[in-house]
Amino acid sequence: MDEQPVDERRPGGGAAPGDDMGRSLDRRAELSEFLRSRRARLKPEDVGLPDYGRHRRVPGLRREELAQLAGVSVAYYTRLEQGNGRNVSGEVLDAIARALRLTDAEQAHLTHLAKPKQHRKKSSARQQRVRGSLSRLLDTMDGVPAYVSGRRAEILAWNRMAAAVFGDWSELQPQERNWARLVFLKPEYRELFVEWDQKASDIVSYLRMDAGCHPDDPRLSALVGELSVKSQEFRRLWATHDVKEKSHGVKRLHHPLVGEMSLSFETFALPDDAEQSVVVYHAEPGSASAEALRLLASWGADATRAGTSAPGKQ
Repeated sequence: MDEQPVDERRPGGGAAPGDDMGRSLDRRAELSEFLRSRRARLKPEDVGLPDYGRHRRVPGLRREELAQLAGVSVAYYTRLEQGNGRNVSGEVLDAIARALRLTDAEQAHLTHLAKPKQHRKKSSARQQRVRGSLSRLLDTMDGVPAYVSGRRAEILAWNRMAAAVFGDWSELQPQERNWARLVFLKPEYRELFVEWDQKASDIVSYLRMDAGCHPDDPRLSALVGELSVKSQEFRRLWATHDVKEKSHGVKRLHHPLVGEMSLSFETFALPDDAEQSVVVYHAEPGSASAEALRLLASWGADATRAGTSAPGKQ
């Protein structure tokens, strides 16, 4: 018998928008909803199972089919999908991840939710600090925008070129220096990112990954609650339960001073603090985007002041 579908009118099928503000996320609910969402995206033919054409009340695989693929009993898998990950082995999680065809990031997220580490509650409350030597290194990186990103998509440090491209974050209150708040709550950033939908999806996927590692972080829960109340797009993306680790790619920007730029970016996790990453943008040598960056660099503080009339400034 098929189970009843999750109520998708609420973020992640859980509490109504704003209900979680200031409280920790429910790890068991997160585990349950993540497994349901991954199972729902697979069809029998995707995994080599016959589809007899019977009417299905929920999309995707049934629990019985997923349990068969993973080599576990239906009762065992059902308990796990109901949020009871106690005593589940790594081997079983690996089998379920293979059956669900999870990416590496999704498999890591599943492990975080099912087998949370006990020390994370203390670390989630730790204030993020950027080493002075790292801040000085950013300042020496002339010609390329670079910044340090931390937990909860917070922007912790940046150089002059990052301010010229993305806006002068020093004019914002510390709690507002957050990529999720900027992308979803500031219209200027919708104009800055040519492919805003992809940027928004990436940010939510990063936050989901963070939530799996730190479900007991009240500040993260408050951020999710605030954005769920204020942004319909955020609610929709949060309900997908997609996760992603920061890596590399290309972003197309429409800058108020120099027009459109296509910038590649690389993300480097710090060896002594995996929760902080250095993100560096660069343009192909000889390209129009490289010339645009050169112009912004040559204008110095004037570019930063003018640029903040769009992103980053009320």
